[in-house]
Amino acid sequence: MSTQNPTTPHVLFVCVKNGGKSQMAAALMRHAAGDAVEAASAGTKPGGALNQASAASVAEIRASMEGEQPRQLTDDMLRAADRVVIIGTEAQVEPVEGQTAPIEVWDTDEPSERGIEGAERMRLVRDDIDTRVHALLTELNQASN
Repeated sequence: MSTQNPTTPHVLFVCVKNGGKSQMAAALMRHAAGDAVEAASAGTKPGGALNQASAASVAEIRASMEGEQPRQLTDDMLRAADRVVIIGTEAQVEPVEGQTAPIEVWDTDEPSERGIEGAERMRLVRDDIDTRVHALLTELNQASN
Protein backbone atom coordinates (compact mmCIF):
# COMPACT_ATOMS: atom_id res chain seq x y z
CA MET A 1 0.00 0.00 0.00
CA SER A 2 0.95 3.60 -0.34
CA THR A 3 3.70 5.05 1.77
CA GLN A 4 1.53 8.14 2.29
CA ASN A 5 -1.68 6.33 3.22
CA PRO A 6 -1.55 2.60 4.00
CA THR A 7 -5.00 2.00 2.50
CA THR A 8 -4.31 3.77 -0.80
CA PRO A 9 -2.80 1.56 -3.52
CA HIS A 10 0.40 2.93 -5.06
CA VAL A 11 0.87 2.29 -8.79
CA LEU A 12 4.22 3.03 -10.42
CA PHE A 13 4.26 3.44 -14.20
CA VAL A 14 7.62 2.96 -15.92
CA CYS A 15 8.99 3.53 -19.41
CA VAL A 16 12.44 4.35 -20.72
CA LYS A 17 12.53 8.16 -20.93
CA ASN A 18 9.65 8.97 -18.54
CA GLY A 19 8.67 11.89 -20.72
CA GLY A 20 5.63 10.52 -22.49
CA LYS A 21 3.81 7.22 -22.04
CA SER A 22 4.49 6.50 -18.35
CA GLN A 23 3.76 10.15 -17.50
CA MET A 24 0.52 9.88 -19.49
CA ALA A 25 -0.46 6.73 -17.59
CA ALA A 26 0.18 8.37 -14.21
CA ALA A 27 -1.75 11.50 -15.23
CA LEU A 28 -4.65 9.43 -16.53
CA MET A 29 -4.73 7.37 -13.32
CA ARG A 30 -4.71 10.51 -11.16
CA HIS A 31 -7.52 11.92 -13.32
CA ALA A 32 -9.63 8.75 -13.10
CA ALA A 33 -8.95 7.80 -9.49
CA GLY A 34 -8.39 11.09 -7.71
CA ASP A 35 -7.07 10.40 -4.22
CA ALA A 36 -8.13 6.73 -4.32
CA VAL A 37 -4.84 5.70 -5.97
CA GLU A 38 -1.35 7.12 -5.60
CA ALA A 39 0.08 7.20 -9.14
CA ALA A 40 3.73 7.88 -9.92
CA SER A 41 6.02 7.38 -12.88
CA ALA A 42 9.72 6.92 -13.56
CA GLY A 43 12.11 5.99 -16.32
CA THR A 44 14.96 3.52 -16.71
CA LYS A 45 16.92 6.17 -18.68
CA PRO A 46 14.95 9.39 -18.16
CA GLY A 47 15.16 12.22 -20.64
CA GLY A 48 15.40 15.90 -19.83
CA ALA A 49 11.83 17.06 -20.45
CA LEU A 50 8.22 15.99 -20.79
CA ASN A 51 6.92 15.21 -24.26
CA GLN A 52 4.74 18.25 -24.96
CA ALA A 53 2.55 16.32 -27.42
CA SER A 54 1.82 13.79 -24.67
CA ALA A 55 0.97 16.58 -22.22
CA ALA A 56 -1.32 18.25 -24.76
CA SER A 57 -3.07 14.98 -25.50
CA VAL A 58 -3.94 14.24 -21.86
CA ALA A 59 -4.97 17.88 -21.38
CA GLU A 60 -7.58 17.38 -24.12
CA ILE A 61 -9.46 15.10 -21.72
CA ARG A 62 -8.76 17.32 -18.69
CA ALA A 63 -5.97 15.21 -17.23
CA SER A 64 -2.69 16.93 -16.40
CA MET A 65 1.03 16.28 -16.40
CA GLU A 66 1.61 19.75 -14.91
CA GLY A 67 4.38 19.89 -12.34
CA GLU A 68 5.83 16.56 -13.46
CA GLN A 69 9.29 15.93 -14.81
CA PRO A 70 11.21 12.86 -15.92
CA ARG A 71 12.76 11.03 -12.98
CA GLN A 72 15.07 8.07 -12.58
CA LEU A 73 13.56 4.77 -11.46
CA THR A 74 15.01 3.75 -8.08
CA ASP A 75 14.94 0.59 -6.01
CA ASP A 76 13.04 2.51 -3.32
CA MET A 77 10.31 3.38 -5.83
CA LEU A 78 9.95 -0.30 -6.72
CA ARG A 79 9.77 -1.27 -3.05
CA ALA A 80 7.12 1.39 -2.30
CA ALA A 81 4.78 0.38 -5.13
CA ASP A 82 1.86 -2.02 -4.89
CA ARG A 83 1.83 -2.41 -8.67
CA VAL A 84 4.56 -1.73 -11.22
CA VAL A 85 3.36 -1.27 -14.78
CA ILE A 86 5.87 -1.03 -17.60
CA ILE A 87 4.43 0.94 -20.49
CA GLY A 88 5.62 -0.55 -23.77
CA THR A 89 8.20 -3.27 -24.29
CA GLU A 90 11.43 -1.23 -24.35
CA ALA A 91 12.02 -0.67 -20.63
CA GLN A 92 13.48 -3.58 -18.72
CA VAL A 93 12.83 -3.75 -14.98
CA GLU A 94 13.92 -6.54 -12.67
CA PRO A 95 12.44 -6.99 -9.18
CA VAL A 96 14.64 -5.75 -6.35
CA GLU A 97 15.13 -7.13 -2.86
CA GLY A 98 12.21 -6.14 -0.66
CA GLN A 99 9.86 -5.46 -3.57
CA THR A 100 6.42 -7.03 -3.16
CA ALA A 101 4.68 -5.46 -6.17
CA PRO A 102 4.10 -7.56 -9.24
CA ILE A 103 5.56 -6.20 -12.48
CA GLU A 104 3.32 -6.21 -15.51
CA VAL A 105 3.93 -5.01 -19.05
CA TRP A 106 1.39 -3.13 -21.11
CA ASP A 107 2.37 -3.71 -24.74
CA THR A 108 0.73 -0.49 -25.84
CA ASP A 109 -0.32 0.51 -29.31
CA GLU A 110 2.34 2.37 -31.30
CA PRO A 111 0.57 4.09 -34.20
CA SER A 112 3.84 5.37 -35.70
CA GLU A 113 4.52 1.78 -36.78
CA ARG A 114 1.47 2.21 -39.07
CA GLY A 115 2.57 5.64 -40.31
CA ILE A 116 0.29 7.59 -37.95
CA GLU A 117 2.03 10.63 -36.47
CA GLY A 118 1.32 13.90 -34.68
CA ALA A 119 -1.80 14.60 -32.65
CA GLU A 120 -3.64 11.60 -34.10
CA ARG A 121 -0.83 9.29 -32.90
CA MET A 122 -0.89 10.81 -29.42
CA ARG A 123 -4.67 10.43 -29.14
CA LEU A 124 -4.47 6.76 -30.09
CA VAL A 125 -1.67 6.16 -27.57
CA ARG A 126 -3.57 8.11 -24.89
CA ASP A 127 -6.80 6.22 -25.52
CA ASP A 128 -5.06 2.84 -25.40
CA ILE A 129 -3.36 3.71 -22.11
CA ASP A 130 -6.56 5.26 -20.72
CA THR A 131 -8.52 2.05 -21.41
CA ARG A 132 -5.87 0.04 -19.57
CA VAL A 133 -5.77 2.53 -16.68
CA HIS A 134 -9.54 2.23 -16.21
CA ALA A 135 -9.33 -1.58 -16.25
CA LEU A 136 -6.56 -1.44 -13.61
CA LEU A 137 -8.59 1.00 -11.51
CA THR A 138 -11.58 -1.35 -11.64
CA GLU A 139 -9.33 -4.22 -10.55
CA LEU A 140 -7.87 -2.17 -7.67
CA ASN A 141 -11.35 -1.10 -6.55
CA GLN A 142 -12.57 -4.71 -6.56
CA ALA A 143 -9.53 -5.84 -4.57
CA SER A 144 -10.16 -3.20 -1.88
CA ASN A 145 -13.79 -4.24 -1.37
